[in-house]
Amino acid sequence: MAISADEVRKLRERTGQGMMDCKRALEEANGDPQKAVEILRKKGLATAERKATRTAAEGRIHAYIHHNGKVGVLVEVNCETDFVAKNEQFQQFLNDVCLHICAVAPLAVTRDEVSEDLVATERRIAREQVEGKKPDNIIDKIVDGKLSKWFADRVLLEQPFVKDDARTVHEVLTDLIAKIGENIVIKRFARFEVGEGSDE
Repeated sequence: MAISADEVRKLRERTGQGMMDCKRALEEANGDPQKAVEILRKKGLATAERKATRTAAEGRIHAYIHHNGKVGVLVEVNCETDFVAKNEQFQQFLNDVCLHICAVAPLAVTRDEVSEDLVATERRIAREQVEGKKPDNIIDKIVDGKLSKWFADRVLLEQPFVKDDARTVHEVLTDLIAKIGENIVIKRFARFEVGEGSDE
């Protein structure tokens, strides 16, 4: 089927992908723009996985102070070159990640960074909630499911993105890697809130 230039342009504006990639995705999707977006996202994920092994030694530290002056965020995001660190899309991503951390207050970037003691406590609570109420042979599976949901609420990369809750932060990052063509890593963050951690 023939794909019009207007259809390609609209898909490009929506995804930020190259014209030829958009045209090929639309052809593969028989002109269905939603299916074309999925095709581009899958290709983006494959691209991101290939780039994940490359060293990201450049990057930026970005700071954000909420308008009420009571919440502040510092985030370090790494990339491969200083050229990309100055890129407008990269800068926008830095700001968006800070906004997200400010609004949602994740515990860590990845599951691996969450304290083992905290995970053990959550696992124990999840087990206590179902023991005696569900068959023994499915308790472990239910506990794992509850723990996965708990991680998805508290780990930055797994949280629904604050500006588009249909995607996780990881999916937004993956899309950016596909667009920019470099490995990008959210290295660490710190979130400060007035009154947080006080004895009052």
